[in-house]
Amino acid sequence: FLFVPAVEVKIEVVIPEKERNKEEMSPNGKASPLIYKVNGTARHYHLEEHPIASNPYHNPKDVVEASVCHVKDLENGQMREVDLGCGKALLIKESGEFHAVGHKCPHYGAPLVKGVLSKGRVRCPWHGACFNIGTGDIEDFPGLDSLPRFQVKIEKEKVYIRASKQALQTQRRTKMMAKCISLSNHNLSSTNVLIIGAGAAGLVCAETLRQEGFSDRIVMCTMDRHLPYDRPKLSKSMDSHPEQIALRPKEFFCTYDIEVLTEMQVAAVDIKNKIAVFKDGFKMEYNKLLIATGNTPKALSCKGKEVENVFNIRTPEDANRVVKLATSKNVVIVGASFLGMEVAAYLAERAHSVSLVELEEVPFKKFFGERVGRAVMKMFESNRVKFYMQTEVSELREQEGKLKEVVLKSGKVLRADVCVVGVGAVPATGFLKQSGINIDSKGFIVVNKMMQTSIPGVFAAGDAVAFPLALRNNKKVNVPHWQMAHMHGRIAALNMLAHGMEISTVPYLWTAMFGKSIRYAGHGEGFDDVVIQGDLDELKFVAFYTK
Repeated sequence: FLFVPAVEVKIEVVIPEKERNKEEMSPNGKASPLIYKVNGTARHYHLEEHPIASNPYHNPKDVVEASVCHVKDLENGQMREVDLGCGKALLIKESGEFHAVGHKCPHYGAPLVKGVLSKGRVRCPWHGACFNIGTGDIEDFPGLDSLPRFQVKIEKEKVYIRASKQALQTQRRTKMMAKCISLSNHNLSSTNVLIIGAGAAGLVCAETLRQEGFSDRIVMCTMDRHLPYDRPKLSKSMDSHPEQIALRPKEFFCTYDIEVLTEMQVAAVDIKNKIAVFKDGFKMEYNKLLIATGNTPKALSCKGKEVENVFNIRTPEDANRVVKLATSKNVVIVGASFLGMEVAAYLAERAHSVSLVELEEVPFKKFFGERVGRAVMKMFESNRVKFYMQTEVSELREQEGKLKEVVLKSGKVLRADVCVVGVGAVPATGFLKQSGINIDSKGFIVVNKMMQTSIPGVFAAGDAVAFPLALRNNKKVNVPHWQMAHMHGRIAALNMLAHGMEISTVPYLWTAMFGKSIRYAGHGEGFDDVVIQGDLDELKFVAFYTK
């Protein structure tokens, strides 16, 4: 950070040209109805204006001006947080031009000034979301909202900035979306787009369709009892309640006519007649289909697996119950997976004891390699987590129906009041076996670069798919990351609308344990060497996975 002498600067909020033009089409401030063709049929829609995206000059009291810097204070490629009195903006200079956008990532509020600026985009330092500095639009995930964009003017060697107070305070912008124009005409048992699954992939698909002007019916269905929520939080912040981790509030779905059927399970899909058959016998016709069912956790197959207080963490209720049962009690976690390790880290301070049982000799060996795995294991051991490696569970013993002990194949008996199972998952695609959709030997739905399955009009996204990964010569891979599920949903939506968009994003994941975060970019499957720079013992390092 440089010391900046007080010089007059103004920043003003502007709407991307494309969106401003839409606003100016109608004298009443609402956009005129536009026409969008769906399957050859012309349909009208209205753009729904979000408060943040509306004209900032309608209310002069909402506008703030502040001094920021002289044009020579920023070199090309530099970013700086600037304070406008009632909020901050991120000022950027690239290729001789100044840009100003929101300074916080809308995903979880990371300071973007600590991120990476490259080729007209700024990337979040925490979870890798990426934003266009010219428009503020989100271009890589996770997260759903874009950044507010502020106008920058240069006069007499000074940078002038003017901003809406509301945009400075919210630090996010929801893109304009269409609404459904013919809900009253709907046959309840038919929809234009049916989305099976309400995780990140399903929600981003629905939002992208609306952002692109799609104005017909969209129905999402989920086995869950909740509206879409931030599933990675279940193992990282286990006492979160559903409303705290909701991806969108209930009103959002009403506003943009995205229907969500909760506690509804699809039992079969009739591809020929374009009908989804639900477990309760209800049938729904569709025109376009997205399958985004994710995966199903594997259960233990040992003796006593039915006893009470043994959990797979699938819902907020599961996570909350585990925290309650584990407080000041003995916890056994089976599987040093990401879920298992994150749960162990979260419960270490709360439980009386945390024991972790794993078949491999070190955690994350296949993913991070032995050296990184050992360094992580050491950090856990210094936080009172006890490991039992290269063994499995042979029996769960109960007392009065509730878990009492976990018996290992090594003969060791562990006291246990609660057990969390994190031994991997399988794709939730069993209901598609007779459908005619191409599924590989592991149960993953095979898609092309446009997220289309072997059946025209049927798309798939998220943890249940195998897709061609550009950076590995289009090898078909399964990448069950939160960021990738978002991107899959976006690509699927664009191709439902015949945009011809191919996926090319780099996989990215993060995990956080004991205040340390591990961030992983790329796809290192099949590495034969790990090159480490930095200090592994201090957990301040970069590891390169090579082949």
